[in-house]
Amino acid sequence: MTIARALDGVTVLDATQILAGPFASMHLSDMGANIIKVEKPGGGDDTRRIGPPFINGESAAFLQLNRNKRSIVLDLRADKGKEAFKRLAEKSDILMENGRPGAMDRLGLGYADISAIKPEIIYCSISGFGLSGPYASRPGFDLIAQGMSGQMAINGDVGGPPLKVGVPIADLNAGMFALHAVEAAYISRLRTGKGQHVESSLLEAGLAYTVWETAFFFATGEVPPRIGSTHRLIAPYQSFATKDGHMNVGAANQNNWVRLANAIGREDLLEDSRFDSNALRLENVTALREQLDATFQTKTTAEWLPILDEAGTPAGPIFEMDEVWANEQVQARDMDVITEHPVAGPVHNIGIAVKMHGTPGQITSGAPTLGQHTDEILEFAGYDANEIEELKASGVAGPEAGAK
Repeated sequence: MTIARALDGVTVLDATQILAGPFASMHLSDMGANIIKVEKPGGGDDTRRIGPPFINGESAAFLQLNRNKRSIVLDLRADKGKEAFKRLAEKSDILMENGRPGAMDRLGLGYADISAIKPEIIYCSISGFGLSGPYASRPGFDLIAQGMSGQMAINGDVGGPPLKVGVPIADLNAGMFALHAVEAAYISRLRTGKGQHVESSLLEAGLAYTVWETAFFFATGEVPPRIGSTHRLIAPYQSFATKDGHMNVGAANQNNWVRLANAIGREDLLEDSRFDSNALRLENVTALREQLDATFQTKTTAEWLPILDEAGTPAGPIFEMDEVWANEQVQARDMDVITEHPVAGPVHNIGIAVKMHGTPGQITSGAPTLGQHTDEILEFAGYDANEIEELKASGVAGPEAGAK
């Protein structure tokens, strides 16, 4: 039985590459959208060459980001390539691009050009710094955005150097904001019939996640310091050393603090005036950590976790990636999904993180090979068999596009 998905029937013309855009369109594809991935001549999406690791010559990064999509290679510098792109745009609900601001305009494929032929199009642009402002023309990368958004300055140990967040958080968050914007714009179009231009940027996406730190700065005028794994507003809420490693403990309110102290046999801490309230625990967080570290180091993580769980104190292990994917909760939530790829073979995918019980998302196919769906996509655009062969022979379309 075919299961209806929330975005069945929605077509997305996806001219993005690398991470932010493909991450957004991947989530749209999981919910049923028809993703037409337009790739450039000379190798396609740059992510195809990012690695190692490679799986039978295919980039593991590309395979992870481009499931459920169809690929066509089009030379957008050629007039016939632009024409094909416009014909595809006419049949699409959403168009996504992440070129440097102005690049699509120079090709004659910017929002003004596309909306002239498809007024109801939702046109999404993802860039480093946004489409306006003095930095609009600058190239954008996750590392640069993390630094300029304040994320690196607040990440790291006390007194240590600034650190990049381990995952490309600005890139990923720019993709999620783009996803949010196009879905909101699509709902608006259903009500009004009008399309619009939406955008997200890596800088603003990184900045949007500095919620606590920005609140601290606006309230005090002080620059928030690096605080390691502790929390800026709650104590204790951090990682602690155990006999064999580390674990996280979050006593997020007074009741949790009392349960924690009782569970670990440190009722004396409840009598210590330095730790009477959350505000005082924050003020004396170094002394608090010393006290708790000394206690937690008397047992292993595996010994402590059931004690804390029984007491109702939020706590958890700090997993390496192999432990993450072996975890029973991760497995129970269908977060490891295997797809088949014609070259790489079986490929593990991160499953769908949001569960929709009426119209559940699905991972139905692996990432496409370069230009794999050229013929069927051009047929979708209205080209007949002879026209398709002519476009391919001229080097405008197909895996060898741009070769002539």
